[in-house]
Amino acid sequence: MISKYLLLFFLVLSCFSAEAQTPLSSRNRKAIALFEEGRKNYEYKHNDDAYMLLKKAVAEDNGFYEAYMILADVCNDLKKYDEAVVAYKSAITLQPDRFPKVYYTLAGVEMLLNQFTEARSHLEKMLTYPKLDPETRRKAERRLANSIFAKDAIANPVPFKPVNLGNMLNSEYREYHPSLTVDEQLIIFTRLRASDELTENGGSQVEEDFFLSKKKDGEWLPAISLGTPINTHGNEGAHCISPDGRFFFFTGCGRPGSMGTCDLYFSEKKGGKWSVPVNLGEKVNSVAWDAQPTLSADGNELIFASKRTGGKGMADLWSTKKTAGNWSTPVNLGDSINTEYEENGAFLHPDGNTLFFSSAGHPGMGGSDIYYSKRKADGTWGKPKNIGYPLNTVSDEIHLVVSANGRTGYFSSDRDSGFGSLDIYSFELYEAARPAAVTFLKGKVIDSKTGKPLEAQFEIIDVLTNQTRVLSMSDPLSGEFLVTLPTGSSYALNVSAKGYTFFSENYKLGTKLKPTDVFDINIGLTPIAKGEKIVLRNIFFESGSAELKKESAAELDKLFQFMTFNSTMKVEISGHTDDVGNDEANMKLSDSRAASVVNFLIDKGIVKERLTSKGYGETQPIADNKTEEGKAKNRRTEFLITGK
Repeated sequence: MISKYLLLFFLVLSCFSAEAQTPLSSRNRKAIALFEEGRKNYEYKHNDDAYMLLKKAVAEDNGFYEAYMILADVCNDLKKYDEAVVAYKSAITLQPDRFPKVYYTLAGVEMLLNQFTEARSHLEKMLTYPKLDPETRRKAERRLANSIFAKDAIANPVPFKPVNLGNMLNSEYREYHPSLTVDEQLIIFTRLRASDELTENGGSQVEEDFFLSKKKDGEWLPAISLGTPINTHGNEGAHCISPDGRFFFFTGCGRPGSMGTCDLYFSEKKGGKWSVPVNLGEKVNSVAWDAQPTLSADGNELIFASKRTGGKGMADLWSTKKTAGNWSTPVNLGDSINTEYEENGAFLHPDGNTLFFSSAGHPGMGGSDIYYSKRKADGTWGKPKNIGYPLNTVSDEIHLVVSANGRTGYFSSDRDSGFGSLDIYSFELYEAARPAAVTFLKGKVIDSKTGKPLEAQFEIIDVLTNQTRVLSMSDPLSGEFLVTLPTGSSYALNVSAKGYTFFSENYKLGTKLKPTDVFDINIGLTPIAKGEKIVLRNIFFESGSAELKKESAAELDKLFQFMTFNSTMKVEISGHTDDVGNDEANMKLSDSRAASVVNFLIDKGIVKERLTSKGYGETQPIADNKTEEGKAKNRRTEFLITGK
């Protein structure tokens, strides 16, 4: 592609001829004739012919400055980068000061060849010219910073061994922009292929569609089309899937009723079928280009790329948040992320605090590189870090997704080991760039009496902060669910459905995942009835005391809401201990702990006549007291429905 600077030079040359007032540097008529013919061919984009003619022109006259300049640009367009460098240098040798901006273009080609020392030298030479306009000087300084960074990055490569995901996913077509569920059992990607339909001039219709593949016994099954109503005869691409696989956000361009050139849409899966896509609306979409969404693990934040007004440059990253079911007006992610150049290809890791994205504006290898940034305590984003060479190269790197455990990256590449021009690869992400690990809880919710699948609400609450980390629903037709669990804290899980008792469980995760930190559980909810009993697994007491710990707040609030909603229900709160210690003391402690829970509910407004408390000490174990795990299960609080 002809550069902006050489385009100016080219326009000047278009005024030249053998008889022009400003003569060409050559007096060789044959060389000039070849040059003029080559210049015309280049103007009409006949690059191969232009290349041959201009090569002959400089062979006739090796002092022909203008011919070298145009030949260099032709070689650049033809990706004959080595020859382009030779031609640019030949022109500079002949007239080093005539067109200073050529140093910028030469340095760009040298960077494509990993000749960063030479590029730096030529950019530093260019910056010595005092009459450069401010914009040109700024661009040269940016390219100089890139050349310095790139040389250092290549000298200090990061570990990177990409593995092709195989012919079940990849084909002779272009596969790119992968997106995975949090358990890495489902992948959706974009495939660009020629359809069976013909265009008006008889050519093939190029079509972008979504394809999916599932894992079975650790291997990917053959990819199949996502199908209607999401795929159409138009182009669909740049998407994300929610961690549980139920919500799909994507970019659609030129659709009826769209707000701009490209808009964001979403679809919901119920019982294995996707709903008709819905435009996110004018509050999120603009009259400009809006694309490439990524969704937070809790489903309440969407980050995307947009060229709307009010940004920092070409395309910026923006964030919209969901409150009471509605998306907010998007907010620019700010100067730490966005530059005057392109930012796109965002991926928000399920940890909620690590953002991977592509940028052409931060110091890098020369094109668009992949960076990562950490969210700070105040909600703003920290200074991005380049993910390094050879993940980043002198070509454009656009989109990277990272597994929930932070160890595996997925990206697309056109490297030689592929099946087509672009294939999907995975690799082990080096430790310094890994986000905080996240694991998952998956399974199915059913009616414990009939086995019927249930649509139930899932709440995962950080018991240390009493903040809801995940709020989700199981599939209304299958009862299936998949929710994330961040590491480094203790979590209360509450599962509830109208007309049923709720389910309570506790998960404590360290800062590093263990192989056992993957949870697959089927949950049976029991219809509300007299005699039904529930274990409250997230009520905690100070050691040897009836004083409630602050970590109990989430469970106590859930119990209060349950009794408020079921306003005539009567319950017994019971306390239980393990077999350690004196029997009488255990009975007294369990009785006091049950009373503490009752007093909390009364203080919150539950009528005391609906509540009774009783301690059972160690008399009703539900597990073996010979193990620490069994003892922990026996130390519990329960509630029993004594009346509806």
